[in-house]
Amino acid sequence: MPSQESKSRRSFLRNSTAIATGFFIVPRHVLGRGYIPPSDQLTKGIIGVGGMGQGHIPYAGTRVVAICDVDKKHLNEVANSLGGGVKTFHDHIELIALPEVDIVHIATPPHWHGIMAIEAAKAGKDIWCEKPMTRTIGEGKRVVEAVKQYGRMFRLNTWFRFEDNFYGMKTKVKPIKKLVDSGLLGWPLTVTVSQHTGFDWKFYWVGKTQLETQAVPETLDYDRWLGPAPFKPYNAHRVHGTFRGYWDYDGGGLGDMGQHYLDPIQYFLGKDDTSPVSVEVDAEQQHPDACGTFRKIIYTYADGCKIILDGEAKDANVPYIEGPNGKVFNGFKSTIPNLEDKIAMMPDPEPQVTDFLESVRYRKTFALNESNGHRSCTIINMGKIALQLGRNLKFDPVAQVFIGDDEANRLIYPAMRAPWII
Repeated sequence: MPSQESKSRRSFLRNSTAIATGFFIVPRHVLGRGYIPPSDQLTKGIIGVGGMGQGHIPYAGTRVVAICDVDKKHLNEVANSLGGGVKTFHDHIELIALPEVDIVHIATPPHWHGIMAIEAAKAGKDIWCEKPMTRTIGEGKRVVEAVKQYGRMFRLNTWFRFEDNFYGMKTKVKPIKKLVDSGLLGWPLTVTVSQHTGFDWKFYWVGKTQLETQAVPETLDYDRWLGPAPFKPYNAHRVHGTFRGYWDYDGGGLGDMGQHYLDPIQYFLGKDDTSPVSVEVDAEQQHPDACGTFRKIIYTYADGCKIILDGEAKDANVPYIEGPNGKVFNGFKSTIPNLEDKIAMMPDPEPQVTDFLESVRYRKTFALNESNGHRSCTIINMGKIALQLGRNLKFDPVAQVFIGDDEANRLIYPAMRAPWII
């Protein structure tokens, strides 16, 4: 647990950042320059350089000026690879407070995402966050509020709604969006996510239920790695690459891959401003600490559209999208004749800002931002709560609370380990 001295220093840094608001955190274009010239290279500070943080160090048009990690081994390795001139930090608050950082890239385990995104927004930084956006629904709501309050740009780092072929569909999402918007398939629609429609739930991301206590490596500040998560004795399987298998930090295969798979569905169904009204689960009873797998999770929207997460994948002939008037299968094969010709004649979807540097320079909302990212992450977190409790749930997408289930609602805002709060 952080000492009183570290809490005082953290408070000082927050206050210093607030005092600096009149100069440092106001975007340069607001100060009368109109926009940030393309010749001005944007700078990044990366929090968490053990995995995804390393993978996204090179990004055209940006320069890494600071990195932070609670594992000295990771920190030193990346610092050495980047050469001189890069500042290193153990405390993310210190990195966020740097006036020379334009973009804070959050590449930590998900249980830190909400806290760090809010701190970055308060400090006037734009935010690039790895998926899943937040570990809980409540954290996501607070991130949305903070990003809007402080006028920041936010990018969630899953890109399939706007670029790259969409897993087993062998097409980008744009033609799927055009097809759905056309009404050719009818309404409501059912979307099934399984290995037969081209998706892998990565069920190897499960936790171990009988972890022996191990000595914490000298290079790792395990207490700070845990941060707001409940204290559990150290075991190497809890941290770094295998943290995904534990509810306190992520959510197994659903937490790891869910936002990649489900965010594009939210988009092409036109659900970016809402959430399902129910979630049904078919799974073994989950362990209170270690994530398990599921046979099936079914989400239903108010208009009858459904998303089915099929873990068993028994039906090899299941369509990816099915409506009253037609079906679309893996590889974008369809029961609708001449589908590709028909799609080519349809209007394109609304244009999106898909270059985060453009978003930052010109203050244009990014394609996958805090608002629609929160909604697609809510699908994941609804499923996680239903799995943990072992029962079906009803959800109010406006109030963003479960209906008639106090235990489920407590998991929207689970307690954080002191002194961490949102």
